[in-house]
Amino acid sequence: MDLHADLSQRVVIDTGALTWSPSPMAGVERRMLDREGAEVARATSIVRYAPLSRFDRHHHGGGEEILVLEGTFSDDQGDYPAGTYLRNQAGSAHAPFSEEGCTLLVKLQQMHPDDQQRVVIDTRTADWFPGLVPGLQVQPLHAWGLEHVALVRWAPGTVFQPHGHPGGEEILVLDGLFQDEQGSYPAGSWLRNPAGSAHQPWSEPGCTIWVKTGHLPVTLGPDGSQA
Repeated sequence: MDLHADLSQRVVIDTGALTWSPSPMAGVERRMLDREGAEVARATSIVRYAPLSRFDRHHHGGGEEILVLEGTFSDDQGDYPAGTYLRNQAGSAHAPFSEEGCTLLVKLQQMHPDDQQRVVIDTRTADWFPGLVPGLQVQPLHAWGLEHVALVRWAPGTVFQPHGHPGGEEILVLDGLFQDEQGSYPAGSWLRNPAGSAHQPWSEPGCTIWVKTGHLPVTLGPDGSQA
């Protein structure tokens, strides 16, 4: 399957408007945002676990990146409540489940094989730092090479300076309203701005976003090849 697989193209999706598609495991559904490949694929999805649903133990040759949006996600290494940011490195394995049900942002097969740091951060208690302009706060989550992942909190009326993204930018709006010259993006919006894109974002009412930069257009698969 190829879904928004051309990383040179801008994509804007209202994730709440997408239909849920079944996964191979009963009780686990997904809203696909981008995908290249069959069941084992480079993919970005919103994934929903029904209460008491689980996946069999499996490997992630190209790693797995998760932000828990609702509920509690679990595996054989622990429980991860809403607000947890989780990275399972390339080559890792686990048997995930959810007792109460949960909703996740999940990115698969998108880690460099040399990025071997497992990351678990409770974003509800982690520190925030001043951003580059007044009204902006940043919570760093991960950095490797040119890739940077963070939560960014915008106070009402915050305006950022015009800037470019040589390595692209990916955003999930968690709350509030994110805005730029090309539109307004309420909570649940997923944006992928390609490498070389530029904009001047702002937020009139304020917002919180998950943002990843520097990872496009090159995405490395489990064998280190470019996808």
